[in-house]
Amino acid sequence: MMAEHVFTGFGFGPIQGGLFAAEAFQSGNFTRIVVAEIDAELVDAVRANKASYYVNVAGSDSIEALKIDDVELLNPNISADRQSLLEVLAQSSEIITCLPSVSFYEAGEANSVVSLMAEGLKNSSAEATIIYTAENNNHAAEILEKAVSEKNAAQSEGKVQFLNTVIGKMSRVVTDPAEIAELRLKTIAPGINRAFLVEQFNRIMVSRTQIAGFKPGIKVFIEKDDLLPFEEAKLYGHNAIHSLLGFIGAVKGTRSMTELKSDRAVMQIGRDAFLQESGAALIKKYSYLGDELFTESGFRDFAEDLLDRMTNPYLGDTIARVTRDVVRKLEMDGRIFGTMQLALEYGIEPENMAIGAMAGIAVLLQKAPEYNLPEDLRFENWRTLDEIHIEKIINWLSARKSCKHSKQIIKSINNAKTRLVKHTSD
Repeated sequence: MMAEHVFTGFGFGPIQGGLFAAEAFQSGNFTRIVVAEIDAELVDAVRANKASYYVNVAGSDSIEALKIDDVELLNPNISADRQSLLEVLAQSSEIITCLPSVSFYEAGEANSVVSLMAEGLKNSSAEATIIYTAENNNHAAEILEKAVSEKNAAQSEGKVQFLNTVIGKMSRVVTDPAEIAELRLKTIAPGINRAFLVEQFNRIMVSRTQIAGFKPGIKVFIEKDDLLPFEEAKLYGHNAIHSLLGFIGAVKGTRSMTELKSDRAVMQIGRDAFLQESGAALIKKYSYLGDELFTESGFRDFAEDLLDRMTNPYLGDTIARVTRDVVRKLEMDGRIFGTMQLALEYGIEPENMAIGAMAGIAVLLQKAPEYNLPEDLRFENWRTLDEIHIEKIINWLSARKSCKHSKQIIKSINNAKTRLVKHTSD
């Protein structure tokens, strides 16, 4: 059994800094913790602070600043750092990618995550290596494994395993000096006006490690033989309702998720969508697993906990952050429309999710130039849309890919328009 571990991360954002690197440091099981990051200002600030940084943890009644020590930041765009990174990758027992999306895996040519990982693993001296992928994609591990193996065909069989994760921990980077002061946040390091703010929640699920005799250095994660059901609960539950509430909040002109906490009508839409649509469909699909989550009581606990956490005043999540990247959040197989399709597949009318979809379309129309919405789809007032207009927007969002339930989805969204008007005309 491996007694010592070496950690290498890619991307130094709030999940890397506030979850993976923080857990590695607190475990005491790692002889070295290294993170690759191309933001030179961030790298320099942590280095100047003697390899220490701060992360602010939002609980239910306060914010606590934690100091994390002995975390080396390396910039692969600097030759000496790149060489050091390759050396530590060859020794690493645990590697973690925390990037904006899987599309960043191959960005940067010779200094891309895929290139660096393939080169480092080629000379691996570690007994075994597990690679956690923390990007918000149900098949991130498979995508990264395929890309790395294409560059490193000699990758040791049985010594390396790529793992998917379900990261339910909400987080953000706070950059507004006034908000940093108001919340009394510790910046990441002296000299950089940014702060990591993460929630206290730490129930992270990962694919089960299958390398014989290997015990991960980070021991707090919950291993699952089949992670997909829990990934779907995250996408069609957590992500879907988070976006639904954010989109409705944006149409109402609300600035923070916390403001929605006292809006009983909007919160009830979120609750009904969570329990009666997302939850009901997921329970029908996965009750055979015998897992507590996929029972009525288990899913209700999951939903109520998340609704409370999403609107936590100490996390202070902003509507602007929750609703950014609208087109991605309105992908046909994604959080909003994917949940509607799942519900319809199990005979459930997604009338509350449809309100979120209508609100998402309203936000898209408000930001039409930003998302290059074609001129003929830039309808001035979402309240005047009819089924023909909605269908045109849906066709653009789906790139005209066929969707089994598209007619029902369009009809549901059109029917939801009246309810959205009612809840956003206060």
